[in-house]
Amino acid sequence: MRIVVVSDHAHVNGGQAKVAIESAKGLARRGAQVDFFAAVGPVDQGLQDAGVAVTLLGQDDVLTTGSLARFGAQWLWNEPARRALAGLLDQCDPAETVVHVHGWSKALSPSIGRALCATRAPVVHTLHDFYLVCPNGGFYDYHAARNCGRTPMSLACISHDCDSRGYHRKLIRVGRHALMRHASGLYGSARRIVTISRLQREVAAPYLRRDTIFHTIDNPVDAVDLGPRAPDAPLGDFLFVGRLSPEKGPRFFAEAARRVGARATFVGDGPSMAALQAEFPEARFLGWRKADEVRALMRAARALVFPSVWYEGQPLTVYEALAQGTPVIVSDLCAGREAVVDGETGLWFRSGDAAALAAAMTRLQHDPTARAMSRAAYERYWAAPLTLDRHVDATIAVYEEMLAA
Repeated sequence: MRIVVVSDHAHVNGGQAKVAIESAKGLARRGAQVDFFAAVGPVDQGLQDAGVAVTLLGQDDVLTTGSLARFGAQWLWNEPARRALAGLLDQCDPAETVVHVHGWSKALSPSIGRALCATRAPVVHTLHDFYLVCPNGGFYDYHAARNCGRTPMSLACISHDCDSRGYHRKLIRVGRHALMRHASGLYGSARRIVTISRLQREVAAPYLRRDTIFHTIDNPVDAVDLGPRAPDAPLGDFLFVGRLSPEKGPRFFAEAARRVGARATFVGDGPSMAALQAEFPEARFLGWRKADEVRALMRAARALVFPSVWYEGQPLTVYEALAQGTPVIVSDLCAGREAVVDGETGLWFRSGDAAALAAAMTRLQHDPTARAMSRAAYERYWAAPLTLDRHVDATIAVYEEMLAA
């Protein structure tokens, strides 16, 4: 079996790239011939160590480019990416090759759809985001700071400014979405879709092809079994881990912590950090930390707070916390709720409601409650851990079904 993994980035810069890279390495170690096709470097050393062949275009993405004006043409239609992917797929035997698209929206552009439609090898897309169905990729209204209920590409959608950088950028996104859907072939190539949560499928399915075939594959979780917490282990702060941006809901967390007299601890950085530091000087802001440091902070926390106000696909942070025996307080809007048994391994709260979040935090300020949920979180996660082996098994099963069909 030969696998062509398509991703904007060849290094870990977020959950999407991390899953693509870890999956590619796991498949290579199972004996598959794996090609990793990406626009933006550097190349993760682990890919090379696992024997993955990497095709790197050496391009910029929307965040690393030195000139947004020059990058605009690539963002709309990356012709070098189309040619390079077509050349790679021409070398593959379609009877034993599967093309797996993990990401295209940050650098590769809709142009790769032409190459995907031209190959006779089966193609599958993982929905790490919603760019196949939503112009801004998240069903999120940045100005209203809440989830968007408009139908993508309807008049209500097109006329509404939901983009964080202004309506002119929204119109560009609308144009690219129309190009992606009607002229590139990318939308048409997405006849098989991997979803990573039930919520994600419910949200996207109405806007995908009617003949779409769905598969569910959990993302692998980077977790270490340290055993349950000691019954007398101290219970630390409430903890937030992730990008400090409005859609992640960090302000709701800081406001709720202030209401209950708890200290909010933030691990991460992002565009909201300066404003949060100014408004909530009593909170701790630790910036980004290494994986082992984050794991230790989760292990020591009273609870992880995940206050996201948009759907999210399968937030890995939630699973990583549960694996450490840390209860999770999670927004009822995002797919993270699927990992949390409300009242047993953590608590759900009403999305975008600081008072509801404060009430949940108050419950976990009760030490016996926090300790009971800690034990339950650990036991439930490790009863069926989301390991890389489990992810690779499920992925190979999907590939075999595609090749047989």
